[in-house]
This record gives sequence, C-alpha cells and structure tokens, in this order.
Amino acid sequence: MNINIDLAEEKKLREELETRRDPESERMKRFLNMPDLSRISGSPINELAQRIIAAPGFKDFDVIQVPEIVPADVSFDLFDFPQDHPARSKSDTYYVDENNILRTHTTVMWNYYLKDQEVKNKMEKGDPVGSLCHGKVYRKDEIDRHHMNVFHQMDGWYLIPKDRKIITIEDLQKVLSDIAVAVFGSGVKYKFNEDKFPYTDPSLEMEIDKGDGKWVEVLGAGVVKGKVLDNHGVDSSKWNGWAFGFGLERLAIISMDLPDIRLLWSNDERVKKQLVLGNKFKEVSKFPPITRDISFVVGKSFIPNNYFDLIRDIGGDLVEEVQLLDKYENADKFGPDKVSYTYRIVYRSNERTLTTEEIDPIQQRIYDETKKQFSAEVR
Repeated sequence: MNINIDLAEEKKLREELETRRDPESERMKRFLNMPDLSRISGSPINELAQRIIAAPGFKDFDVIQVPEIVPADVSFDLFDFPQDHPARSKSDTYYVDENNILRTHTTVMWNYYLKDQEVKNKMEKGDPVGSLCHGKVYRKDEIDRHHMNVFHQMDGWYLIPKDRKIITIEDLQKVLSDIAVAVFGSGVKYKFNEDKFPYTDPSLEMEIDKGDGKWVEVLGAGVVKGKVLDNHGVDSSKWNGWAFGFGLERLAIISMDLPDIRLLWSNDERVKKQLVLGNKFKEVSKFPPITRDISFVVGKSFIPNNYFDLIRDIGGDLVEEVQLLDKYENADKFGPDKVSYTYRIVYRSNERTLTTEEIDPIQQRIYDETKKQFSAEVR
C-alpha cells in the first residue's frame, strides 16, 4: 500500500518561507526545490530505492511519502535524541522557524505512518505492520567530495506483537543481509559490528568488502527502544520491532566507485551515462565517444556482471560505459526460458580520439564471444 500524507501544513510553511529573503531562507528554498533523485527514473538513487522496495523480505510493506518540513519535536523528542544531541542545534539542522525543520532523517515517517487509519485497524487486530520511506534529507555538513547537505535516505521498520514474535539480533542480521544482497548481489561479503543509535537498542552496523580488502560501513539497524515505541503511542509491553536507516548516496558511491558525490546530480550526459549501479565510474574525457549497440537472446540464468567482464576483457580501458537499453521477455518469440537484452557500449579514450576502424574489430570480437561464451543468439 502506498500512503501519502496530507501536506497542507507543509504547504503553509513553504508559502511563509517564500516571503522571506534572508540568506538562510533562500538557501532552504533552493534545497527544497532540488529534485528528489530517489524518485527520478534513471537515477541510481532511484534504482537503489526500487531494488530495496522490491526485495522479497519487504513484499508486504507499505511505502509512505512524508513531508520534508517537519516539527522538531517529532524529529528529535519522539526518537529519544538527548537534549544536548548535536542534531538539535541550528549549527547542524536547518530550522524553518523555531518549531519546524527541514527533515534530517526519513525515520520521521513512523509518526505519520502510525496515524494512518488502515494501519491503526491492522494493529488493533494484532496484525504486524511494516513500512518503507525514502527521499531527500537535509543536514548541515562539511564540504568535501563525499558529503553534501542535501542527500537521500532510506528507512524501514517492522512492528509485531510480542506474543507472536520476539525480535532478536538474528532478525537484524537478516534484514541487513537482505538489503545488501538486493543492492550488491548474492556474492557480497559482509560482517556485523555492534553500534549505537538514539532510537534502537541493541543496534548493528553492517560492513561490506569492497573487493580490495577494505571493509566499509554501509547499513545500520536495531531493535526499536521500548521508550520510543511508547513515545509513538505503541504499548511496548505488547509490541516490539526492528528498524533500519541509511544514506542512499553511500551505497551508490560504493557500488559505482564514484570519486565525487556531486556526480550523482550531474546533467552532463557523459557522466549520466555512467551512473549505472555496479558500473565502476571512469573520469570523463574531452574526447568524443563512439557508441555501438548489441542485442541478443540468452537463457534466464544470464548474469549481466559476467557480461560486463567480457566487454572489459576485450575493450579494456576504451570502454567507458555499458548501458542496458532494453530487457524483454516473449515466450512465443524467444522461448519460455529466454530473455532478450540490448546494451549500448560507449567507447571513449582519455588520451585520444578513437576511430571507427579501431572500434569495429573490437565490437566484432564482442559479438563473437557473446555467442560463444553465453550461447547467445545475436540479433
């Protein structure tokens, strides 16, 4: 179920903000007008959100969209942030007025989700409930290649009566591993460490192996604190649950090995064509590209990443990006266990202008090896 919250109060606050001309107001207006990449088709941020929503473990979860301007007490008090927590400070958070802020985390969806009548009805019957939320969040931060003050977050939580299930550390590990597999594939290597969050206890962080022997933190989850449930009007003596939250940019940067977070916002087509999850980013060059398309039919067991390795083997560093243009199933035309793929291969050298005479033999080898290694029917 998709849940949309009444935005009348936020609309009023935005209208009031529009009348102000001070630098902080102008800044916040600009941030609010930036696109939500988690809802822009073609953006890897959107692709990450959709992969997680489509993960089998979340198939019965609701998806909720909530305001971007929220009450400060909802953001901090309900979630048991200490009074001296840095996030409460105007040095860390954008205050629209004394009582309202640009949301610092999408976890605020809990407050709105529990007010939905259908959700209330489910809980009155003792049914478990779960929801996901993604979108822009705003935090004042340092300026470097890995941080922006506007980024995107994904949150999820699940509540179930204690007489039906007691949430354990194993449940946290399961939800984090499900997300890691959805994002990075079944071959991802990960490990868990203890962590601390204001509104969960116990809590875990997940680290993944980037493949170069370096482990990086990517995800966090925890058992929702009883006090936080009580703050939200949920009887913690009868209910328990887990929750997770993380920045989508971090996953995108790791997945694509991006050198600069700003690339995710780029309108440069040379950059945008490379922003495909799993595709390792290469610095764009000033030299023109040569593009070649290839279409083929293969079995459903085909693994795209293996095909990308083939292209790299043959094209080497002349291949800048491989883009999936089409994936199509038609049992009558191709057979019940076959899938048609169309890829665009973008060739570009960082050192010189490539020629058709140079690229055509490389492309022919890719055609030949596609048929040979993947038993493909090249169309």
